[in-house]
Amino acid sequence: MTTATIRQKLHNYLEVADDKKVRAIYTMMETEVESEMTTYTDELKSVLDQRFADVRNGDVELVSEEESKQRIYDILASRNK
Repeated sequence: MTTATIRQKLHNYLEVADDKKVRAIYTMMETEVESEMTTYTDELKSVLDQRFADVRNGDVELVSEEESKQRIYDILASRNK
């Protein structure tokens, strides 16, 4: 079974498991879960807030996923010439 399949099965199970089982699973994994959580500095939060404001106000140009892929493809193709 692939890791992706295991993740999906666990996710599906946790959605319907009773509270007692969810708490038991979390207790077994709590130390690892807590150590893996990302903590953002105030400086990074400020930068992210500013970038979000720029997007919301229309101060920056966003590109679609397809356009991003095309730009990357074009860059890689130009390197292979």
